[in-house]
Order: sequence, then C-alpha cells, then structure tokens
Amino acid sequence: MIDDMSHPPKRGSVDQAVTAALARLRRRTGVQLAFAGQVGESGVVLNAFDGAVVGPLRGALLQEGHGVGGRVAAQQRALSIQDYVGSPMITHRYDRIIRAESLRAMAAAPVVVARRSVGVLYVALRTSQREMGRLLDAVSHEARALEQNLAVNDVLRRLRDRHDGSPDRIRRSRVAEAYADLRALAGETGDPGLRARLLKTAGLLVDDPAPAADVPRLTGREKDVLALLSTGLSNQAIAQRLGIGLYTVKDHVKNLLAKLGAEGRMEAAARARGLGLTP
Repeated sequence: MIDDMSHPPKRGSVDQAVTAALARLRRRTGVQLAFAGQVGESGVVLNAFDGAVVGPLRGALLQEGHGVGGRVAAQQRALSIQDYVGSPMITHRYDRIIRAESLRAMAAAPVVVARRSVGVLYVALRTSQREMGRLLDAVSHEARALEQNLAVNDVLRRLRDRHDGSPDRIRRSRVAEAYADLRALAGETGDPGLRARLLKTAGLLVDDPAPAADVPRLTGREKDVLALLSTGLSNQAIAQRLGIGLYTVKDHVKNLLAKLGAEGRMEAAARARGLGLTP
C-alpha cells in the first residue's frame, strides 16, 4: 500500500503494517471503518480498509488539496471533521462517494517519511460526532508509528540488499547512506527513546574510531551534515533532508572542513572515514 518511497520496503511487509494499523484503530476507537490511502503523483488512492465498504470508496482517487485525504497529504497535518456533509473545512468534490458510504464524522493523519507524504490513515463513523479529540489522537498515533516502521525498515532493507559479489565501494556507499538516513531520522522523531535507538543503530555501522586525541569534537548537527555530505549530497539537498536553511548547512560545512583540516568536501569525507566518524 504505502510504498511510494525512493527506496521502498518489500510490498508484503508494508501491507502487513498497514493492515495491522487499521485493525488496531478499529479495535481501540470502535469506529465503523478505518482505511488508508497511498500518495502518488496523481493524488491519494484509497486502497486499504478495515470494516464494511458498501459504495465506491474503494479505489477512489483524491486530488491534492481536495477532500479530507487530499488536504491532509498536502498540508502534512492531521484533521478531524465532526460532520463531513456540512463541513466548511474542505472542498466537497467527493461528496457523492462519502454519501454512498454514509460516512459523517472522520479523522485523518498523514504518513510522512523523509519529509514527504506517502500515505494517509483514516477513521470514520456513520454518525456525526461532537468530540473528535480521541479519534484524532488515535489516528495520529498510528500514523507516527507507521512512519517509523517504514523509515527504519527502508534503511534495514538497503543494508540487506547487498549481495556477496558487490564491489566494496558499492557496499561502503550503501552503508554510508544507511548511516546518514538513521541520523536524519533520529533528528525527525519526537520520541526520545526511538531517537536513542536510531543513533545507537547508526553507531554500529561505523568502524572503530581513531584514538580520541586525533578525533575532532563535532556537534550533533555537524555529525548529521557530515554523514549526508559523505554520501555525495549537495548543500541544498542536505538542507532539504534535515529541514534547515541552506546558509546554516554552509556554515556547518565550513566548520567541518576546519575541524577536519580538509580543503574540500571529498577530502573531508575521506578523513572522516579514516577517523571513524562515518562508515
């Protein structure tokens, strides 16, 4: 289902994760229907359901910014609606589909991986609902858990994808990408426990460090920038990946070059590997 990622995990594992999330949502909230959609270039395609679907909801395509799913995916913000039919919060392009399913109250949350919407999770009732906080919290919680599942599994998949005949340069490049992704994901999550786990896992990919006296002291953000720089990303790409300003990245790169005693990015990356700062 939600597998529109630059390096998608295996389809079966994604489908299982989504199916489990929808089942938990229905069990914990008591809603009549929980469903999910995959975000693609054309919009959000509704293609996973837990509960009875009687109308044309299955396979519906929601264009960006329209309906609950299109708005949630575009704005990357969760949304709840007490009564869909009369709500002024959304466009009503898909009223025919919603009326056919007799859906009224609805809550939805985006699934965001690497700062890009890849899916939307929903819960829905066939009656209007005045208090939506519980439903919104539940669907948001499952969306965050699914994001972390997809992101971590993607990193692990790329590590497993290496085959014995791969040149050492390619293997090292993939390990470096996985290390950079783990550090970037650690910076994105608001869960301290998960952040610590991601950083610990990233550390397992780095060779034994050089003697402490030879290793420059880097800030956490400098380590993040160095990890991405070592994979060959430009300053602009690093800024987008970390969600920080371009000039902030340039300042970090300047500091890294000075601390590593390097004259350029390639030399900095090589010295960082030699010191055990990156894979």
